[in-house]
Amino acid sequence: MQMDFVNGAGLGLRRGLLGALQDCSTDEVDFLELAPENWIGVGGRLGKQLRALSERLPLLCHGLSLNLGGFAPLDIELLKAIKGFLDLHGVRGYSEHLSACADHGQLYDLMPLPFSEESVRRIAERVRIVQDVLERPLIIENVSAYAQLPGELDEATFVSAVLEQADCQLLLDVNNVFVNSINFNFDAAAYIAAMPSARIAYLHVAGHYDQASDLRGWTFGQAVACLKRTPATALPWSVPQPRWFCPAGYRAAQGHQGLSRAARCARLQRASVGLRRPWPTL
Repeated sequence: MQMDFVNGAGLGLRRGLLGALQDCSTDEVDFLELAPENWIGVGGRLGKQLRALSERLPLLCHGLSLNLGGFAPLDIELLKAIKGFLDLHGVRGYSEHLSACADHGQLYDLMPLPFSEESVRRIAERVRIVQDVLERPLIIENVSAYAQLPGELDEATFVSAVLEQADCQLLLDVNNVFVNSINFNFDAAAYIAAMPSARIAYLHVAGHYDQASDLRGWTFGQAVACLKRTPATALPWSVPQPRWFCPAGYRAAQGHQGLSRAARCARLQRASVGLRRPWPTL
């Protein structure tokens, strides 16, 4: 990991937070994470507010559209636009989902991949292309799923193999591991223990909802953490902010009963439970 990567606890940036975040201090949030596709080419008041934030707080980018696991050619023009955005704002790291999303048009969803040796080789090559265009390491994120495609590997082995063959880094989404462990009946702790710790860039901690006794759904409504070692943490929001959320006063949220033990340990829902290495966490 590069020396100027983020540390501590971060927050997923939504446009509705821009105003309040202008007044927050670096004691309240260590970094912000945003989807570059939602900001490339944005000017005017919003563009100025984002620029002001990026000059004051470290940024990470979390992509939505690369289609790393798909078969359609990678969108090189999109990659070039993303690179320009990363350079403009001095973004510390760029991550994308280890999934398919756009072979015959944008699906606006993250589709599961076959966990196979062939998929490992194919996706690793696509990741290497992305890294060449961006001129920086790519961070890939494990995703949640509701169906499994045929393949001879388990998910943890598949993710580890992609990381090794592509020589890239991991955004470990703890909640996605837990959701999949319920949906597909595997040991979440064993999965996490199998991840190569040297390649873990940072964490996502999130929540889920129960669709059935044996099926978990994906949402970022509350913070959860189940790691013995906790990297620095980022909390992305994909649902409306809860009533207790206050961008300029994150400490007030630490005592909220909906937050996990890890989230209460430090500011801004930091999931830091006695890790030997302080990975950034969102």
